[in-house]
Amino acid sequence: MNDLVTALGLVLVLEGVLYALVPGGMKSIMRSALETSDRTLRTTGLIVAVIGLFLVWIIRG
Repeated sequence: MNDLVTALGLVLVLEGVLYALVPGGMKSIMRSALETSDRTLRTTGLIVAVIGLFLVWIIRG
């Protein structure tokens, strides 16, 4: 459970830093996401999740 909370904390830190440093860029990314098809977003999300799972597997292995 500690690892899960740590991972969520790191995600929040990274997102917070991005919004603090480049708020205009984050708005642009959000606009772009709204214009992207659901299928593309779903596929991209799945690929990123698999890469993340692979990284965790390598580090924890």
